[in-house]
Amino acid sequence: MAHKQMPPVDADQAPEPAVSVRGVGKAYGPFRALQGVDIDFPRGQLTTLLGPSGCGKTTTLKIVAGLIPATEGEIFVGGRKVSGPGPERAFVFQDFALMPWATVLRNVAFGLELRGAPRKEREDIARHHIAEVGLAGSEQKYPHQLSGGMRQRVGLARALAVDADILLMDEPFASVDEQNRRKFQEDLLRLLAQEKKTVIFVTHSIEEAVYISDQIVILTRNPGRVSRIIRPDIDRSGDFDELRRSKAYLDTVDEIWNELRDYLEE
Repeated sequence: MAHKQMPPVDADQAPEPAVSVRGVGKAYGPFRALQGVDIDFPRGQLTTLLGPSGCGKTTTLKIVAGLIPATEGEIFVGGRKVSGPGPERAFVFQDFALMPWATVLRNVAFGLELRGAPRKEREDIARHHIAEVGLAGSEQKYPHQLSGGMRQRVGLARALAVDADILLMDEPFASVDEQNRRKFQEDLLRLLAQEKKTVIFVTHSIEEAVYISDQIVILTRNPGRVSRIIRPDIDRSGDFDELRRSKAYLDTVDEIWNELRDYLEE
């Protein structure tokens, strides 16, 4: 099958892809949510899907996760065609999707329990990742005893515990206040520097996308298509607050806003 040529990529070319989306479309009856989507997600990097409401960001993420089927097109993970969920991909849901009757420790260890890991092994791994996301001491608490931000950290720890190569994150910080959101963004960047995961991240926030992303995929709507792929040329080696005030960061935010504003005015 012939596919559309990939959209131009700004700045340097990305490393080899961990995930490739080729010619993907999705229809719900007569409504087409996606059409002709081609994206490479570089291994070990964070790619954000960004665009106006209804452009198919979450639909794309769920198709990559294998949670819903594409109407047409193909998904490749590590060069292998896939059509359903797999252990190399872990989903971090916006609504946390925690088991309310289970402790933090049980929630984080649950994926390993499903795989048949011995109890001590899975709990040791779960404790490590609970500490890694800043929740040491909360192992025996239940979801209703946690703030929204803490529940989101539990969801992230659960995804990390199964040691998936690819994390799929659907607006994971949307339900927290701005101060915690910034803290979580910084924590995520630090964590990924250690874990070396490939991340596909959905957000509505231009500022968040520019701040955390190695690559930004801008989607248009009706139906969702790839408009542009941007690789922000931003130095993240220094202070986080200085980065947000840098000319490169602010210019990239303005550039993306100007493009998205055109779509909103259509």
